[in-house]
Amino acid sequence: MLSSLLDGCRIARVVRGGSRLFLLFLTLGLVGLSTDVLAHAIAQGDKGYIQEITGVNLIAFTYLGAKHMVTGYDHLLFLLGVIFFLYQMKHIAIYVSLFALGHSTTMLLGVYFNVGINSYIIDAIIGLSIVYKALDNIGAYQRWFGFQPNTRAATLIFGFFHGFGLSTKIIEYDISPDGLVPNLLAFNVGVEIGQLIALAMILIAISFWRKTDGFFRHAYTANVAMMSAGFLLFGYQLTGYFVA
Repeated sequence: MLSSLLDGCRIARVVRGGSRLFLLFLTLGLVGLSTDVLAHAIAQGDKGYIQEITGVNLIAFTYLGAKHMVTGYDHLLFLLGVIFFLYQMKHIAIYVSLFALGHSTTMLLGVYFNVGINSYIIDAIIGLSIVYKALDNIGAYQRWFGFQPNTRAATLIFGFFHGFGLSTKIIEYDISPDGLVPNLLAFNVGVEIGQLIALAMILIAISFWRKTDGFFRHAYTANVAMMSAGFLLFGYQLTGYFVA
């Protein structure tokens, strides 16, 4: 009972103390964003390009894949959550590889076999993946339920869902069957390149942050903000599903 009360007081202090950080986080994420961006759709110019071109266009699809990952805030938030408390490069490599294996598999197979999921539903699940990881980072499952989920399996499984998010967007834009396989492979290579670029930037930023005295003091707040962003994405997508 006392532990629960202390947890509640701690959360209250964190939320109050991190309110400015959270508002800044949401403001940076939402100001100037259109409905398509909030839904993490491919940009309109890229959409038109995809619909118009035919044949093998490896460089173009590699660029589109890299751009989609680097600007994909939902994928980046999940990646941030995955590596938040990982310090050794071998552990980071394992988890990032599992995530890459997951989203590469479902993205390629989803488009090739034309298996799509409603974009609002899949993006809502992706929002929940961010919530899951943030809760995992603050130790919520052990405190609330007394067990720790298998983090590697969860990373792979949520990678599958992120891949379906990618495949659903591509299917919606009716990519030409002429040169489909090489173009898809090039897009996937671009996604991995974009993921490595984004991962490098995240690691540089978090490495500097970890060297400060305030890292552990503010880590809880950062994950609460991350969780809130995941819930925001989840709510937005569900609203879009029922309205649309």
